[in-house]
Amino acid sequence: MEAIGTVVSFALPSTKTQTFQILNRPINPFNLPSSRKPGPTFKTHRHHHQHFPSINAAISRTKKEETVDTVRKQLENCYLLAGINYKGFTVQQFQELRKTLPETTKLIVAKNTLVYKALEGTPWETLKPCMKGMNVWLFVHTEEIPTAIKPYRDFQKEKKLEDNDFTGAVFEGKFYGPDEFKKLETLPSRAEIYATLLGSLKSPASALVSTLQAPARELLMVLKAHVKNLEEQGASQ
Repeated sequence: MEAIGTVVSFALPSTKTQTFQILNRPINPFNLPSSRKPGPTFKTHRHHHQHFPSINAAISRTKKEETVDTVRKQLENCYLLAGINYKGFTVQQFQELRKTLPETTKLIVAKNTLVYKALEGTPWETLKPCMKGMNVWLFVHTEEIPTAIKPYRDFQKEKKLEDNDFTGAVFEGKFYGPDEFKKLETLPSRAEIYATLLGSLKSPASALVSTLQAPARELLMVLKAHVKNLEEQGASQ
């Protein structure tokens, strides 16, 4: 549809009447009347900010990944992994404890969720009952389990930290609760097992059979010691 303008005629005061015609602009039917006074209009520009992960979040994620990797590395050649309740430990006590431990053990502070992430899908996953509360983790890299545990027991008695006990441990894929730690602390040493085998060889057959029926770990240690002895004898000849 084509809009038609309106024509207004008026006369100027003169001796001669002159008529002027003013052609109004066509009215846009889609413009609604407004009560606002006409004035300059300004365009508002909206700034759209693109959100990126914060630097702090990236650093935090990196630290978590590093912790998981550290735990996995400690599991290599690890014979026992134990959790210790360290709630209430002072920084000084923790530093003193680390100094008392032998080189074959490693003490690591890490969140339960990160430790369990490193253990998932491995025989160490049976440590799951320990994944509560505040734990410090003891990694033992020697077969001499009682020798590795004793330093903490001595430290615990000296500092009177009865509440900071072992929360559990995994040894040969089996979980040991706090009430079963005595079994780990009284395991025979390599020398004791070797002596037992030698004694059995000089004793009646029934004693030898009893030794061979010992737990697989003890028998394995005996066999290793015997093989090593044979190798040393062969080298000396």
